[in-house]
Amino acid sequence: MTGSADFSWLRVFVAFSVVLGLMAGLGFVLKYISLRGFSLPTKQARLRRLQIVENLAVDTKRRFVIVRCDGREHLLLLGGEGDIVVEANLPSFSPSNNP
Repeated sequence: MTGSADFSWLRVFVAFSVVLGLMAGLGFVLKYISLRGFSLPTKQARLRRLQIVENLAVDTKRRFVIVRCDGREHLLLLGGEGDIVVEANLPSFSPSNNP
């Protein structure tokens, strides 16, 4: 009788470990998707007019964002009490032009 009880607890422990492992794996996948985004490549995705070029966190509530719209780049300060256009029509950045 004791042998079957021990085997039962072993099965419960293994099943619990598998479920925790699956939950941890799902958590990592969701974290990866939330950080990098998930999108399927489509023709419509290539025709988008608005693109986030770069963003930088200033503090916990505010961040600088460079947005490209119709070939023009704009620097925005988002968060805090309001959103501010810091500079519109930024010159395009090219690594070859940077000394």
